[in-house]
Formats: sequence, structure tokens, C-alpha cells
Amino acid sequence: MTIEGYGARPTLVMPGLVPGIHVLGANSKAWMAGPSPAMTKEKWTLNCGGPIRGGHPDSSHPQDAALLDINWIRDNPDAFVRGLEHRGFEPEPKELLKQLLKLDEERRQTIARVQAWQERRNRLSKEIGVAKATKDEARASELMEEMTRLKSDLTRAGEDEVKRLDEAMHDLLAGIPNIPADDVPVGPDASANEVLSRDPKRIPPKRKFDSEPKQHFEIGEALGLMDFETAAKLSGSRFVVLKGALARLERALAQFMLDLHTSEFGYTEINPPLLVRDDTMFGTAQLPKFADDQFGTARPVDIRDAAEKIEERRVGLWLIPTAEVPLTNLVREEIIDEAKLPLRYTAWTPCFRAEAGAAGKDTRGMIRQHQFSKVELVSITTPEHSAAELERMTAAAEEVLKRLGIPYRVVVLSTGDMGFAAKKTYDIEVWLPGQGAYREISSCSVCGDFQARRMNARYRPQGAKDTRFVHTLNGSGVAVGRALIAVLENYQEADGSIRVPDVLKPYMGGLECIAAKT
Repeated sequence: MTIEGYGARPTLVMPGLVPGIHVLGANSKAWMAGPSPAMTKEKWTLNCGGPIRGGHPDSSHPQDAALLDINWIRDNPDAFVRGLEHRGFEPEPKELLKQLLKLDEERRQTIARVQAWQERRNRLSKEIGVAKATKDEARASELMEEMTRLKSDLTRAGEDEVKRLDEAMHDLLAGIPNIPADDVPVGPDASANEVLSRDPKRIPPKRKFDSEPKQHFEIGEALGLMDFETAAKLSGSRFVVLKGALARLERALAQFMLDLHTSEFGYTEINPPLLVRDDTMFGTAQLPKFADDQFGTARPVDIRDAAEKIEERRVGLWLIPTAEVPLTNLVREEIIDEAKLPLRYTAWTPCFRAEAGAAGKDTRGMIRQHQFSKVELVSITTPEHSAAELERMTAAAEEVLKRLGIPYRVVVLSTGDMGFAAKKTYDIEVWLPGQGAYREISSCSVCGDFQARRMNARYRPQGAKDTRFVHTLNGSGVAVGRALIAVLENYQEADGSIRVPDVLKPYMGGLECIAAKT
């Protein structure tokens, strides 16, 4: 089935779900089409690289308020190509640049032609008025015929053409990632990441164990408090049921993080929606490129007609993959006074990710789940302060691990390992003795004005009439499920019990350790 303005792909119905009510966009075979009520003026194709519209739906030139700045690309072609080459971006950046500049030139020429026609139309209108005032009906009729032809040309070959070129430009730009900062290490993947130096006296030391340390799932299952089998019956793979003291420990971790970030680092706690619209996901760059990594909801149909209706479903709302999405979009289409910046937000939410492409990775345990909880940090600031804000945000996330007494390291990601929207990213990797490896527990990124352009989020400098795009930053402060894993593996005892970190004891009612019930 093909609907005008949409691509068509099969809809994935997962085993055990009610057809027509539950639809999950969990991999490349999942398809959920259709605009949210707020975006009915735009056509959407939620497939990688397909057409998708962002920015304000009433914008006459959508590329002016979203995505990478075409003026910057035009003025800095070498930097644009170099940045994409360092990311390993495909298609070939030089060819992409040619496409963009060709479209840009066509658009500017068309706009100039439209403006000339509009000026001619205005002159004709005045001449028609003069002709009628002087009773020269023949001249007036001749001018009105020319006006009619001009209006037709203006619509057909002018305004419609500008709209087509705008949309073509927007679609190209929507699939282009952010340009890396100059100080980001260049490399194809994680092998080029660089470990940052930190004062070893301020990093909790690795603990020495008398026996081989166990992995978190071995510990949790032995305690009878971590149940993957029941979770699989309820929801399928990559879910877990936490019970008793472990459920409380996860809650304690989140409460500790929120208290730390709000009381000592000045973040404002937010309780945001977990379901968001497509333009919200576009703003933070989850759409269009990463639609297959998301879970979406579908509007219900009559269950009796499910078999016939299965191809007629429309996407409703998206489950958030991170609280970065609603927190960053709090400033969407806003103009903020500079005096109010920076804005700093934090939230503890469930997160939902399809983990497309993760087949065979971390299949046991809680490392990679479809549903997990995270304390998120988001900052909105000015271009002049965003670099310092990244250091501050990373320090806030590090402080969580310092107070928990868990060893960690900080790495700066290479150009080939960074996220789509990031200009620069620090990963904090926590030591897991059961795995004998460092694993990511937080990513802190500065996005420059990349997301701000997609959201049309601006600020007005003090004393200025014009506005500028804000800079956005996001980071985990930290992933709560992985913090639970780190506590289990670093605080395990030989008898299978878990010592409760001192900083968490007030949140655990004074509980000293978690042990299996005898």
C-alpha cells in the first residue's frame, strides 16, 4: 500500500501483541507512517534518508530555521567536506557538496526571479490604476491580461519551484550529521578514542578480589532479585524484572543522582512526557535517520478488523529513547533572554530503544536493554559558553561515580565514533570487574547550534534586537541501570552479598548489605 507523500514498508507485529493496537518500530522491517496532528502541513517519510520536514511548519523557507547552515557550507566548503570525511560519512562528501551548492544556486536564482516578477506585478498594478483613472480601458485590459499571465508564471515557475527546491535542500540537509569540533581526534571508530588524563588520586581505585569476581547477572540471579526469565515471558528478550532490594537500590541510585545534580550543580528537575511527537524527535535528530532505532505507538483500530486494518495504521507518538528529547525541546520555537541562560535541566525517566543492529551484542544481563532508566542532564547556553559547559556537565557526571566509589575513566570520542548530532563527546566508562572491562555509563556531548536549528530555538543577546541560535548540550548523569550493574560488580562479596555504598545508605533505610534470603 502506498499513500501519497509517504514511503511504504511492512509493519512489524511482534509475537504476543494485539494486531492493530500494538505496533513497535523495532527494526528495518517496522514501518509506521503518518504525521502527528501538529504537523499536518508537512509530509513525512520515516525511513533513513527519506523526506521529513522539521522546523516550524509555517516557515516559508524551512532550511533557514533547521539543520546545518547552508550559508556556512557555502562559505566554508573545505571545512564541510573535511568534517564529513573525518566522520566517514557516505555518500561521498565532495559529491554531496556539489549537490547542495547546485540546489542552493538554483534556489537563489529562482528567488531572484520571483522577486523580479513581484516587482513587475507591483508596477503593473499601479499602471492598471493609472489606465483606469484616465479611462484608457484598452490599456487597462492589456495590462490586466499581462498581470494574469504573470500571476500564473509566478505560481507555476516561481513560488512552487522555490518550495520544491526548499524541500529538496531540507531533505538533503536532514541526513547530514553535525560537523566535528577541531579538537576532536580523527579516526574511523572507537579504536581512535583518546583516554583523558585525570588525577589518579581523585579516581576511586580498582578493588582487589580474593576470588574471581562475578558478572552482575550472576550476582542478581543468585540473590533471587534479578529475573530475566519472567521478563522474557512478559515482554521478550532484553528486559528484566528487578525485585525487592535490587528494585529499591535502582531507585536509590536515581534519587541520589537527582539530589546531587539539583542541590550542588544547579539543575532544575523536570518530570517530562515519555511520549512525544515526531517534530520533537526531529528536533534532537532522532528522526529521520534513526527511525528504526525507536519504538513508536499506533492509534488503535477495531480489533475485529485488525487483519484488514493492519496496513492503515498511522504512527501516533514516540516513546522517548532518552530524556534528552523532551528536555532539549523545552526551548523549541522559543526566544530566550540571554540573562536567563544557561538553562540546566535534569530528569529521571525510563528510556526505550529498539537496539537495531545490536543482534548478538550483550545478550545476557542488563547492559543493553529495550527499556532502562537514566538520569539525564541538558544545558541550553550561548555559543561563547558551550565549551565550558561541556566540561562542567562531564564533571557533574563524574562526581556521581566518585561518591559511589566506583572506578572509571573518561575518553573523548573520535570523529567516527561520535553521535549524529554531536560536535564533541566525552564518554565516561565505568570499571566492571566481572567483565574485566570498562563500559560506557555516560556520554556528554555539545551539539553547538545543530539541534537549535532543527528546533528553531534562539536567544536574544543583551542589548541586541536580533537573535541567535542557542547551543545545546546533553549527557547522562548517569545511566541508572548501568550504575546498578557497577555497584553489584564492584561491591560484591565472596558470599554473594552486596555491600551498599555509604552514599546510598540513607536512601536504603540504613541497609548495610543485600543478601539472599535464607
